[in-house]
Amino acid sequence: MANDEEPKAPLHAVDFSTHVLSLASSALISLGQMPAPGAEEIEIDLEMAHQLIDVLGMLEQKTKGNLDDAEQKLLQSLLYDLRVAYVDAQHASKANK
Repeated sequence: MANDEEPKAPLHAVDFSTHVLSLASSALISLGQMPAPGAEEIEIDLEMAHQLIDVLGMLEQKTKGNLDDAEQKLLQSLLYDLRVAYVDAQHASKANK
């Protein structure tokens, strides 16, 4: 490590909720609901948002019966909010064409 480099902070352990929140944040960025880290402009990528929402939906199906109540509620809530935001973004995209 060079003398002018700062040591990196250790990464925290990833649990299910952290992973789901990370995927949801990426979907929100793709939907234009929040800016990407370091980006100056908000870019909407409905295809990427759709894929991320599908991944979360797959996780919901594959983990059914294996999550605690808090994890299950978090995933269901995020999926509902993201699906509504996706439909809204689709309508806005069609209206702007």
